[in-house]
Amino acid sequence: MKTMMMMILRSGRSSRQLHTIISQETIKPSSPTPSHLHTYNLSPIDLFAMKAYLPLIFFYPKHPNCNLTFDHKSRLLKQSLSHSLTQYYPFAGRMSGPTSPSVDCNDDGVVFIEARTDTRLDTFLNLRQQDETFYQLFANDLASYSSPRNTSLVGVQLNHFACGGVGLAVSMSHVIGDGSTLGSFLSHWASLARYGSIDHKQVQAFNPVFLHSPPIDSNPGRSSQPTAPDHTNVVSRKFVFPNSKLSELKNKVVSEGVNNPSRLEVLTSLLYRTAVASSVSGGFKKSCLFMMVNVRDKFVQKLPQSTIGNVASVMMIPSPTIGLTKESSLSMVVSEIKKHKLQLDGIESVQQVAEILNSNRSKLRNQRPEAAGDVLVWCSSLCGFPINKLDFGWGNPTGTIPAIRSLHKNGFMLIDTPDGDGIEAWVVMEKQLMEVFENHKDLLPFCQTI
Repeated sequence: MKTMMMMILRSGRSSRQLHTIISQETIKPSSPTPSHLHTYNLSPIDLFAMKAYLPLIFFYPKHPNCNLTFDHKSRLLKQSLSHSLTQYYPFAGRMSGPTSPSVDCNDDGVVFIEARTDTRLDTFLNLRQQDETFYQLFANDLASYSSPRNTSLVGVQLNHFACGGVGLAVSMSHVIGDGSTLGSFLSHWASLARYGSIDHKQVQAFNPVFLHSPPIDSNPGRSSQPTAPDHTNVVSRKFVFPNSKLSELKNKVVSEGVNNPSRLEVLTSLLYRTAVASSVSGGFKKSCLFMMVNVRDKFVQKLPQSTIGNVASVMMIPSPTIGLTKESSLSMVVSEIKKHKLQLDGIESVQQVAEILNSNRSKLRNQRPEAAGDVLVWCSSLCGFPINKLDFGWGNPTGTIPAIRSLHKNGFMLIDTPDGDGIEAWVVMEKQLMEVFENHKDLLPFCQTI
């Protein structure tokens, strides 16, 4: 094991926090990847993925019925990760360059860092604004838009808190997969840690399904990378929406003639309308909602949820005056979302999804809505994925937080509350707009702010 001692002192408003990285090593697959699998071709959809990471941290308090020490937990995580990487072998590989159309499955491994902090776990559970202290919980800048310090496609950091709890931070390159991919990988890893055998049925349920795309000579989707988001004067806030309040929203939409609206549809519509209204003072502006959608179940022959890669599309929903007039009701936004979802039914190939993404990108380049002052709002969701049930042997996490530094301003990430009784929304917005947004009369009756 390569060991290093690095102390990072941070001055907070009330206390000085000590963050100590105590070890770093590389976890390789327990068995070598066969030679015929050494090249993993990215799919046509993967080629459109941003050079960013999907970072999540899972908080586990000290369990009264768990006698495992920090060292035992660490060894268990490393051993089970090594075995899991034999199935998820591309995750232990490397890309030859930022626009490479394939992964070299060379078993170089996954970086695994351990750290200790004098902070208590609940300090982060009650976090309202993600700051540098929070981002130190992630390995080697892998919560950022790009990471010049590390070439790993996956990074892990196990944080030991002063209270005896742990925080497991995992970052996965968006190039090799979406939120569903990350959820399947984490569920496979956790099941292996808990059941101890790669042949156990609970483990095999999360075995990866690969698309096996043909080789591509060039990578048009990422020929020119967008610049990292400018987070100057940008803030984030967490809002919690209990299911009881979401039911009120659903009933309101139903009363206006929309059949069977989902929690996600009504909440997305509420957040979008509020964001647009917060961005406009006096007058009208065009607006557009960019909504990421998992399309595994939209194919004619449905794909398993454990299908690896970016199997997702983006819905561009233009709404010239939604959120600005009384006529632009919540139900109108929900109806538009439903209509665009129906248009995705019957997908016949991965290439068809790539063509949708290419068409959307062309529209953005030609219309340049942001330069014209239009209001653009993005939405992504991790709701429905099993990330709140990741039991490595010491219970489910009491909290899961997505790191949002790599996300663009004016948007929101949705995630189920740990108890399943609502949805958390992490909202990213310019500071002056957030001041209007978080106090908006249409939002406050339905949420709790943290």
